[in-house]
Amino acid sequence: MACTEAEWRGWLPAAVGECRYALQDGAAQVHIGSGTLQLQWQGQPARVIALVRLPRLLVRFAFHNVATQERTAFMRRFDLYTQRGGG
Repeated sequence: MACTEAEWRGWLPAAVGECRYALQDGAAQVHIGSGTLQLQWQGQPARVIALVRLPRLLVRFAFHNVATQERTAFMRRFDLYTQRGGG
């Protein structure tokens, strides 16, 4: 993800919507239906392209016992709330 940890933590509440979640240091557990999503993140060196510096955050998603339809719906919302626009 091209964001800082502070930005990421700021996006999470809206991105997970009505799902309950618990934050930890560098991780979060999200309850989706009868399953869970374990998120883990770690800051990475910024990507530098000419004069542009993009912050980087390595994020791992691990779904456990989440049905495909629930996972798809969750990720559709999550992606919308964490995308950065351009143009």
